[in-house]
Parts: sequence; structure tokens; C-alpha cells
Amino acid sequence: MQIKDHPIADEAAALGVRYRACTDADMDFLQRVYRSTREDELALTGWSEDEKAAFIAMQFNAQHSHYRAHYPDALWLVIEREGTPIGRLYLERWDREHRIIDIALLPDSRGHGIGGAILVDLQREARAAGGKALSIHVEKNNPAMALYHRLGFVRTEDKGVYDLMRWPAERTAALAQVNTAS
Repeated sequence: MQIKDHPIADEAAALGVRYRACTDADMDFLQRVYRSTREDELALTGWSEDEKAAFIAMQFNAQHSHYRAHYPDALWLVIEREGTPIGRLYLERWDREHRIIDIALLPDSRGHGIGGAILVDLQREARAAGGKALSIHVEKNNPAMALYHRLGFVRTEDKGVYDLMRWPAERTAALAQVNTAS
């Protein structure tokens, strides 16, 4: 089940996925993951590669600083598959819920069930931690929005370009009761 400071990885492990703590040596990789989530926007700018790189560096550093300041107790994890870094998972465990601060995979790792397996594992962990909710802010146009809906996440707040999506505590408690009854 749960390894100290790492989330449950049952479904993800079956796909060769494991987690390791981020280090300073991962910053370039983490920035590359971040950039991969912004490529569609960058394609619309008409900027040179140098301008795109400068913009991404500025935005990544601002995001990284914001996350570290607002989520000081979070887990900062690199997602690896068969020993190769493929993404990032930032997770905060609060008393009443678990918050996915960020989850992102490199493009070659998307669409293969990895993200879904990680989310199912995180749902199981939240349920095992006393029926806690699991939440994440998701951009409205994020292609993964359909996955969140399919896994039972519901929009609880409209935050402009983002929706706060939550896998409700009521749902986790109900699922726990169904699973123990069968």
C-alpha cells in the first residue's frame, strides 16, 4: 500500500510507474513537463523559440515558487515509468481532503492509462485515509477533463479558466460502504 511520503501506487505500479522525490537536479525536467502542457498556447503566439523559452522559464519559476509557498507540506514527486522520468505529481494531504496540486505527463506518456491509474490510486488513498475528498484545479479546456468526470470528479467551483474538481467525501464514504458490504 502506501510507502512513507509516497502515494499508493497499485494501479500505476502495474503499468511500470513509480514515484521518487523531486530534487534540484530535476528542475530542467520539471520545466520541460510544464512546457509540454503549454505547447498549444505557445503555437498561437508567433514568438521565436528564444521568446518561448524565456516565457516558459518565467512562468515555470513563478508557478514553482507559488506552489512551494502555498503548499509547504506537499509531496513533490517525479513520476517514472521503468526508470525513465515521464511526469510530475504534486500532492498535499490535508486533514479533510487530499489536494492534487499538479499532475502532468509528457506527451508520449499521455493516452496510455497512466494518468487514470494514478488518479484511481489517489482515490483509493483518500478513501483509505478516512473517506477524504480528493480535489484538483483543472483548466476548463484540459483534455483530461473527460477523465476526471469519468472517475467521478465533479465541479465544485468555477475559478475562471479553472474549475475546482472534487471527488467528494460523500462519494468516497459511499464507495467504502459498498466495498465493505460486498
